[in-house]
Amino acid sequence: MNTVNYGPMLNAYPDSLGGTLGDAVDFLKDERVKGAFSSFYILPSMFHTDLDRGFSVIDYGINGENATKEDLEALQKLGVDLKLDFILNHLSVQSPQFQDLLEKGDASQYRDFFIDWNKFWEGCGDLDQDGVLVPRQEYIKDMFFRKPGLPVLVVEFADGTRRPYWNTFYQQVDVDENGKKHYLGQMDLNIKSPLVLDFYRQTLADLAGYGASIVRLDAFAYAPKEVGSKNFLNDPGTWDFLQQITDMAKPYGVSLLPEIHASYEEGTYRIIADKGYMVYDFFLPGLLLDAFEQKSGEKLAAWANEILDSGMATVNMLGCHDGIPLLDLKGLLSEERIQGLIDTLVKRGGFVKDLHGAKNVYYQVNATYYSALGEDDRRMLLARAIQLFMPGKPQVWYLDLFAGKNDYAAMERAGAGGHKEINRTNLTKEAMAAGLEKPVVQKQLELLKMRASYPVFSQDSRISVKTEGSKLSFTWEGHGQKAILDADLATDGFVIFITDNSGKELYRMEQ
Repeated sequence: MNTVNYGPMLNAYPDSLGGTLGDAVDFLKDERVKGAFSSFYILPSMFHTDLDRGFSVIDYGINGENATKEDLEALQKLGVDLKLDFILNHLSVQSPQFQDLLEKGDASQYRDFFIDWNKFWEGCGDLDQDGVLVPRQEYIKDMFFRKPGLPVLVVEFADGTRRPYWNTFYQQVDVDENGKKHYLGQMDLNIKSPLVLDFYRQTLADLAGYGASIVRLDAFAYAPKEVGSKNFLNDPGTWDFLQQITDMAKPYGVSLLPEIHASYEEGTYRIIADKGYMVYDFFLPGLLLDAFEQKSGEKLAAWANEILDSGMATVNMLGCHDGIPLLDLKGLLSEERIQGLIDTLVKRGGFVKDLHGAKNVYYQVNATYYSALGEDDRRMLLARAIQLFMPGKPQVWYLDLFAGKNDYAAMERAGAGGHKEINRTNLTKEAMAAGLEKPVVQKQLELLKMRASYPVFSQDSRISVKTEGSKLSFTWEGHGQKAILDADLATDGFVIFITDNSGKELYRMEQ
């Protein structure tokens, strides 16, 4: 993380905090908040998008309904840099490239920009009654599909012909009163197309121009595809592709954060770290919840020490726009412990998301982190304190900051598949004003300002982590200061104090 500041990072949609990115800027300017965050991870509905709350990008221009370039300039003036998403695997059906393809067919310059399913699998299977080539089992036995059936969307061209295109993630087909079909979908890109590579280069330039210091590579491990190889994390295709993107990003001085969900036991996070990239710490949210339930810091301390011993650079979090990761914990916790955690979170109102429609192939639990903690202010504050003392750059989901509860009404409004909306409540200005009066919000902000302002919280400081029974202790030493967190997972009590080299106390908080 050589070019990345180590301070706390806010995470929100552009319309999460008041309705627009301008309102979020005003929030960051508020004296009660100012100085708590030095980075802002703005989710991609800042761009022109349609499905999946921003992750189906039409183009990477600024969506004026949610954000303006003036908002981005205001963030720069505040000293807040950005983390932005680059969705490498797909673009929307509504993108100019796919619309050109639908209109012109094989005459389109973008005819190879997306993946024609039947062309990709030519000679590897037989057509079904819908004209979709079904690959023989020998070719797809190692494939990882995110939904039931084949990952295709059959679209109709202007001349009336129909073709299936590779569509790993979301899709939606509506029929109007005239019987015409209207498609939405996240259409997979053909990374072997020179035009796709040109598009990648331009997008990286645009993101850097918006002020991005970190670019999160969303779903990148699905992008490299070869007949006879896995379509997720194929080796060496995935790593060759990552190097290709890294080379493209170098002129823009951004740090790349590859986003991969894989179990601990697979060791993918180690490969990423060994290649010199930041690692998304998807293990912390579940390990911390487990630590509270077990009243033991053993597993959490072991993970923290692994980060320290290996020299990994991490970005960590509690909650996020997605669910609380569980698949990732395999190999860190026993199956019984993971299942026990799932049962507890479901009892607290969470919803289990299973993989590709299969039951009992758990992936994540959708819940706010505050509700996952039993809606307990003491636990929320201790969870935040532990996160801020963990090695890595802390990322803070806006709803966790406001101790947000599960939003069941939002889930119902979203309908089938809308479970993620449980943790995506847009806060009005009135709700934010009321939230800022809550002690649990004020104390989190105090801790965030502490983490952002004391020099001891630097990447080159020495960190040690110890645990015994329910006791958990973190010590940071450097830049003439020492910061200590002593916590008790049985009582949710803690004390934090920072001293200088002479022993003079500079800061204290306890509960």
